[in-house]
Amino acid sequence: MSDLVTGDAVVLGLRPARLPSRGLAILLDLAVYVTGYVLISVGLTVATASLDLAAQAAVAVATFLLFLVGVPIAVETLSHGRSLGKLACGLRVVRDDGGPIRFRHALVRGSMGVVELILTFGSIACIASLVSARGRRLGDVFAGTLVVRERVPGTRVMPVPPPPPWLAGRFTGLDLSAVPDGLWLAIRQYLTRMNQLDPQIGATMAVRLADDLVARTGAPPPAGVPAAAFLMAVVHERQTRDAARAFRPAPAGPGAGYAPAPAPAPMPMPMPGTMPVVAPVPYVAPAPAAPVAPVAPVPPVEAPRAGGFAPPA
Repeated sequence: MSDLVTGDAVVLGLRPARLPSRGLAILLDLAVYVTGYVLISVGLTVATASLDLAAQAAVAVATFLLFLVGVPIAVETLSHGRSLGKLACGLRVVRDDGGPIRFRHALVRGSMGVVELILTFGSIACIASLVSARGRRLGDVFAGTLVVRERVPGTRVMPVPPPPPWLAGRFTGLDLSAVPDGLWLAIRQYLTRMNQLDPQIGATMAVRLADDLVARTGAPPPAGVPAAAFLMAVVHERQTRDAARAFRPAPAGPGAGYAPAPAPAPMPMPMPGTMPVVAPVPYVAPAPAAPVAPVAPVPPVEAPRAGGFAPPA
């Protein structure tokens, strides 16, 4: 693994690609480029059949240089260091600081690749990659790049073994706030791999980790408790606290004072074989209606009489 440090003092754990995977990626790229070159050359030969020999030779040389230098540079620039061969092998070209490459990086790599990959049949590139600690060829050295592996096989996470039943819950009052994350990681790695260690070496590591944990917590373990069992119990207590903190109910928000209306109480059901007792409703006599005053008759309206006036035509 390559410990690259960025400008922000962040260590990048990159895995440099070695010679076999890089060689396979280069062969796949060359196969694709040669296939495309042959197809384009046949088409250009048919298209330039009417030209003279000098023009045909110029077109052939330009096509060869284009596929030899131009196409690899364009592919690496546009794909940010992932050509078809590298994509198939899970590789990628990055800068020394782990960032994506640009046109100038691809230009230097492609120009040097003509010398160390094509003209010398890859011999210079193989020697430089074997000598380099990070497997870089001359094009990577001059361009300031590195070929890394993107597909890294994942490691299986082993669970921490549970503590003995007679130790569960005995460290609920232990103060674990002063224990650093590095010590927790070391304890977890030991507990997940203690069955793979030599018994004597494993016992020594358990005692040392238990002493470090006691120094951080300030509370010694109970007498007669093995160091490995003590570590299991403390880790189990920390996991229990983390789980309780993660699944704790959310605090009351602005609408916490709102309470839904209570559901109406269900009506009591009568017992089987009995009739419900209904209280009698008293009779209320209607109020007498107020007398209505008589309405005076409306006199008839006479229609106006016609006067003899006629409008002019």
